[in-house]
Amino acid sequence: MDAEPGLSEQYRMASPWPIFIALGIPIAELGIIFGLLPLSVGGLLLFGGSAAGMAFESGYAKTPWRGLFGVALPLAVLGVAFVYTRINLPSRGLSIVAAAVILAAAGLAGTVFTPAEEPAY
Repeated sequence: MDAEPGLSEQYRMASPWPIFIALGIPIAELGIIFGLLPLSVGGLLLFGGSAAGMAFESGYAKTPWRGLFGVALPLAVLGVAFVYTRINLPSRGLSIVAAAVILAAAGLAGTVFTPAEEPAY
């Protein structure tokens, strides 16, 4: 008799990314609304990393590192808009730009330091 009836190896396991995306968005929103730099940057990093991981896991991206660039670019544009437009919320915009820079740096580091699948001779 099976210890876990109804489960087999043919079914995929559940992905952990949606819960982290669902947590990252409200954490970042709270940090941006109340001007809390660590909370907004942390929430955006959680959201961006989870979105890149989900894109990689589902097969939309070849590596998760390029997905980080894809998330960092719109965040950088949004942060610059917060700083230089009539919205005029520079501290909140700088926290969004900081998260975008960290995501882009992580994407760059992952691209540079991840070993190639085939050794180059």
